[in-house]
Amino acid sequence: MSHEERCVALVEDDPIMGESLVQRLALDGIAVRWWRNGRDALTAMETCRFRAVVCDIKLPDMSGEDLFDETSRSATPPPFLFITGHGDIDQAVRLMRAGAADYVTKPFDIETLLTRLEAIGPVEDLEGGVLGRSAAARRLERLLLKLATLNTTVLLSGETGSGKEVAARFLHASSPRSGEPFMAVNCAAIPSHLLESELFGHEKGAFTGATQRHLGYAERAGAGVLFLDEIGELHPDLQAKLLRLVQDRSFHRVGGERPIAFNGRLLTASNADLAAMVGAGRFREDLFYRINVVSIEVPALRDRPEDIPHLMERFSTELAGEMGRSLRGIDAAAKEAALAYGWPGNIRELRNRVERAIALGEGPWISSSDLFPERHEPEPAGSTFLQSLEDVRHDAERRHIARILASTGGETGAASKLLGIGRTTLWDKMKRLGLTPE
Repeated sequence: MSHEERCVALVEDDPIMGESLVQRLALDGIAVRWWRNGRDALTAMETCRFRAVVCDIKLPDMSGEDLFDETSRSATPPPFLFITGHGDIDQAVRLMRAGAADYVTKPFDIETLLTRLEAIGPVEDLEGGVLGRSAAARRLERLLLKLATLNTTVLLSGETGSGKEVAARFLHASSPRSGEPFMAVNCAAIPSHLLESELFGHEKGAFTGATQRHLGYAERAGAGVLFLDEIGELHPDLQAKLLRLVQDRSFHRVGGERPIAFNGRLLTASNADLAAMVGAGRFREDLFYRINVVSIEVPALRDRPEDIPHLMERFSTELAGEMGRSLRGIDAAAKEAALAYGWPGNIRELRNRVERAIALGEGPWISSSDLFPERHEPEPAGSTFLQSLEDVRHDAERRHIARILASTGGETGAASKLLGIGRTTLWDKMKRLGLTPE
């Protein structure tokens, strides 16, 4: 990552405020490049990428809105955090609807700005962060990196769609075996009567229809990785044969007499409680202990909300490219709605929703209604322009409070501090804006 990509761009014409922000951000280890007018900033942004842009709405040569519009045309526009006075809140709200990340109102607490800045462009994400930006994702990544150089059998557990195969592929890619095959087998997706042949292969004539020798996943893995997902779905007979592979480092093709050496590394995954299955007699205890040398829990998406905006951006960029769609990004309301959602289907559901939003959306931005169409009734044409100014303000206030509450896990004390208001005031606003539990 280049030096500029580690930096925050500051566009502020007030020399006192600009100098103060540069010095304060430097205390937190945040490098800043500062411009006092929009044209100089725009010229720099045409050739450099920045982690985020902190921009005053009123500049001497052009408006912050014009700078945002110009910058948003790039392939990878940086997130914008606007600084605004009370008289410009309506403009800030309009900018957020157009895709700006956030805004703060003068006078603001520097800690509030730092919190907002970290939310839109985490400064910690300088190296790594392949699995996510959250502390939970980084812990998982560090643990997998430690295991990458070993040959230990690893069991990945976690909910469906939480990213167990992604974690297994990351471990493989980080290991000395990275140049060898990664063979992934979903044990729940292949009919039980076919799985043995798919896993271990078969000899010609082993059964009706076996017209030639077939090499199974274990053999094709070579010196790479054999990854068995949903291993709890294995039939008891196959559990016994897999135990032989783990213990003896060999297996037999169906219909074969000669043992075949297994030279790969075995990684497994399950969304079921295998220990409970052992207790119920549905999974072999000896196999469980063989595959459970190191057990790693892959956290659910709802337990790592910091990763949601990051994954949305990653998926939207990737999928828009695949579909040949020109997409400017994901609007702030969509990100807030995503942060407030429980994601029962985890990362898989998030990717599916982003893919559907890109495929069916009509605008240049992914909106909340694109992401969660089931929540939105079609509006009459032009209805969004018929809202009163008070309704627009309430809408923006509600979204912002919802985002802060999501970031604090619903803790109103912490949220009130971030918002700079008392807890009682926050509770009253929550009730008025319909944010309190039913």
